[in-house]
Amino acid sequence: MTKTTRTPAELRNMFGENLRRLSRRYPSISELSRQLGINRTQFNRYLSGESFPRPDVLDRICNFFDVDARILLDPVDAIPASDQILSGPALAEFFGPDVTRLDEDDFPSGFYRFTRRSFVSERKFVLGLVYVFRENNATYIRGYEALEAMRQQDLPDDPRTREFRGYVTREDDGVTLLISRRNAMTFSFNYLSRVASFENNFWVGYVSRSVREPVSGHRITRMVYEHLGRDRSAIWKTARQAGFIDAEDLLPFHRRLLRPDEPFR
Repeated sequence: MTKTTRTPAELRNMFGENLRRLSRRYPSISELSRQLGINRTQFNRYLSGESFPRPDVLDRICNFFDVDARILLDPVDAIPASDQILSGPALAEFFGPDVTRLDEDDFPSGFYRFTRRSFVSERKFVLGLVYVFRENNATYIRGYEALEAMRQQDLPDDPRTREFRGYVTREDDGVTLLISRRNAMTFSFNYLSRVASFENNFWVGYVSRSVREPVSGHRITRMVYEHLGRDRSAIWKTARQAGFIDAEDLLPFHRRLLRPDEPFR
């Protein structure tokens, strides 16, 4: 079967149409071109099909919109999204790049110390350490369940089984974290909003686990995140102490934000 060869003008027009569709998610072309690092006049020429970007600029555009080079050949809505569930046509306006892209100022990369009440031992609290990182304009989180919590539930306590990962999206007044252990053995919804502090490095919210209604215990509780960045001393100290702790062992500001004596509403 002979493939039809497209003219340069046809390729420019296809790219321009796709770029216009992708750009509709953003209220300002000026702001969009600024984020892309492309001159506004030149960006308008791409949109109109008058010009075509250099390979390095095309790569920057594809990475920004979380698409691939097929935007040169096919309508963007017709490109299969099997490997891009959140940014595919069905969810792009709800979970696409303008939602999943999170500025460093809003939720910086690096290590975080977190505390919350334990789900398996109500009189105890959990102290943990997680790492937030970015790849391809998305924000991810990684950490490990406490050894004691795994052992109390008669679960394997090897690192592979304890590991959890997730991704972070923005909200108008905070961030949402969806976190799962390998093969969805556990799943949790987490919400955090920034609180005023001396170094502006604290977030408070709650975590909800996806389990059946328990006879006793709870499925949702307050949680505090403290950004440690790359403070090695604080990171190693938290790593050594991670696990179950008593209420009196909570760091003072963590205890203040957790309000352990007040029920969660």
